[in-house]
Amino acid sequence: MTNPALSRRAFCQSGLFSLAPLAIASLLREEQASAAPIQPNLAPEEFTLAARTPPQEPTAKAMISLFMQGGPSQVDLLDPKPTLNRMDGKKFPGKIKYDDVGAASSKILGSPWKFAKHGECGTEISELLPHTAKIADDILVVRSMHTGVNNHGQSIHALNSGRIQRGRPSLGSWLTYGLGAETQNLPAYVAMSDPKGLPVEGVLNWSNGWLPSLFQGTVIRPKEPRILNLQPPPSLRGRAQENYLAYLQKLNEQQAEQHPNNSDLAARIANYERASRMQTAAREALDISQETKATQEMYGIGEKETDEYGRRCLIARRLVERGVRFVQVFTKNQYWDHHGSIISSLPAACRKTDRGAAALVADLKQRGLLDSTVVHWGGEMGRLPVIQNDAGRAKVGRDHNTYGFSMWLAGGGFRAGGTYGETDEFGHHAVTDIVNHYDYHATLLHLFGLDARALTFKRNAREESLLDGQPGQLVAGLLKG
Repeated sequence: MTNPALSRRAFCQSGLFSLAPLAIASLLREEQASAAPIQPNLAPEEFTLAARTPPQEPTAKAMISLFMQGGPSQVDLLDPKPTLNRMDGKKFPGKIKYDDVGAASSKILGSPWKFAKHGECGTEISELLPHTAKIADDILVVRSMHTGVNNHGQSIHALNSGRIQRGRPSLGSWLTYGLGAETQNLPAYVAMSDPKGLPVEGVLNWSNGWLPSLFQGTVIRPKEPRILNLQPPPSLRGRAQENYLAYLQKLNEQQAEQHPNNSDLAARIANYERASRMQTAAREALDISQETKATQEMYGIGEKETDEYGRRCLIARRLVERGVRFVQVFTKNQYWDHHGSIISSLPAACRKTDRGAAALVADLKQRGLLDSTVVHWGGEMGRLPVIQNDAGRAKVGRDHNTYGFSMWLAGGGFRAGGTYGETDEFGHHAVTDIVNHYDYHATLLHLFGLDARALTFKRNAREESLLDGQPGQLVAGLLKG
């Protein structure tokens, strides 16, 4: 091979970089940086995923976000409104902002499902979420979420990257940029997609935006093999592969010396080195056969409706247990976007996800991990109190509502049990203790020992942050006393 650049490209394309010989140099660099506090961006800066001590004492070390893409109906699941049932079929007395005006109706739609109080906290939860009801004392239901942008994409970006615009770093990227990872054998940030398809906005959901590419989410596939090319072909195992990888490492070192300030190149090299360590660590982390039968049954593994989602929830627990910083588990494209046939489609969505989500919280708690792990459940919006698609009882649905919707939080320093905030009597607008997406972000980063305004990245002579100038405030009512 006479041309080093072409040789390096050939090796990269072959996928032969995923074995241990690449790891030694990276480990030495990361150990030196492992105790370093967060520093301002002074060029030239070397970016690593070594664990870093936050400026403030954290209560959370990891996060699992169960993202219910499409918008679960808060008035049918977590925010009961007796007024809707009393006025079912009558004209809504106020103004409503519809997303789909053509299919809109002003008729109120009462909830077809019953609510009951659960746990010592007495939180009212729908009969559609029987497993969530069992963990009522471990979760905090936030009933006053608000983004104010009624389209899926913009509201997803608001909750996931701080602004409604595309192209900004996701929440997982900010956390790994600020804190690194507690393991150097697995990705710091993992995205787990649904086997039926990507969520709205696709890979932008786990994009690093303009942060160095080292902080982009790593996709773990919903089906086996969950990580492609983790194992080399038989013909390349052993000494032959070690020689290839040793040579590739030399080429990478030469390139890094020639381009010392190229963060994308540094990120690629670091990812190759991490991939080499993943051969053993990832196989072990993704192997749920090591779990007891009782644990697998708790997640609904082995049962048709709950098996797939339960597996991903269990893998998420295994990942954070092994030092992964941020895991986001997605449902498929607009799975909760029930513009029509909500009477049949909402129960189906709940049956798929409810058992695994509740098992995750209970499992983390029994292993002593819930206190240091944030669990988030929710989508980018909720639903309106009126009928959409008024074509008979079986076909009715609800349109988008980003002015007052619900999600729940558990662990990591969030208050356990009860509710926070209120919507109006129809469940349309948040009216008490409103939590905007930027308030949620400021509070979340606080639990990780980070100041959402101080955690910045210098881009084009401008200090960028997750809040990006928005008035994000710490919401003390969400936190443990």
